[in-house]
Order: sequence, then C-alpha cells, then structure tokens
Amino acid sequence: MFEIQVEHGFAAGHALRGYRGKCENVHGHNYRVLARLQGENLDAIGLLCDFKDIKAWLREIGESLDHQFLNDLEPFQKVNPSAENLARYIFERLQERIRQIPGLSLERVTVFETDTTSASYHTQ
Repeated sequence: MFEIQVEHGFAAGHALRGYRGKCENVHGHNYRVLARLQGENLDAIGLLCDFKDIKAWLREIGESLDHQFLNDLEPFQKVNPSAENLARYIFERLQERIRQIPGLSLERVTVFETDTTSASYHTQ
C-alpha cells in the first residue's frame, strides 16, 4: 500500500458554543490541514497521484474558509466549528474529488489548531 500526504494552511476565527472557558470567546487560529491518501497501485510514471492536484483541491477548500468567522458559514451555523467538525467537513469536501480517481482513497484529514493540538477524521 502506498500513502501520500499533502498539507495546506489557512487562518480563520471561531467561538465554541456551549464551551465553558476561553474558547467560548471569539478567537482565531492559523490552521494546518494534512490530508493522507492511499492506494495499491502507481500510475505509468510511478505516482499514486499528482501532489499538485491534491494541493489545488485543498487550496480551494481552504480559500472558502480563509479569513472567515467559521460560525457564520453554513456548515457551522448549527454544528460547532471545532477542529473535529472542521476535519470532517474538509474530509467530505475532499472526498468528493478523490472518488473520481480510480484506486485512490482518502484515508484521513487532520486539522491542527496549534503546533501541538490536532483532530482527525476518517471513515475506516
């Protein structure tokens, strides 16, 4: 099994509804998103998938979130914009693209809020 990873970053603000502590207040993060993909076979030139395609898709998703107040965006108006829910949202959006490539699967999306804290989403 082969595995590749692609990383992308964006900045956004949020406030955790129902949380008791500092994170209930409006604050921001420089998020880092790590997408991990896997597959059994390489193409004719030895690639699982071209990094530039995955980077472009992550950039597109990230641009829709970049410099936004996440609570105001449709997916997070009722669901808290936690790192966990953000990872699931990005996974589902990226998965729409990955499904178009035979033999490639999206294993996991990890969202880092800080250098030492992250949350991941995967379906396996």
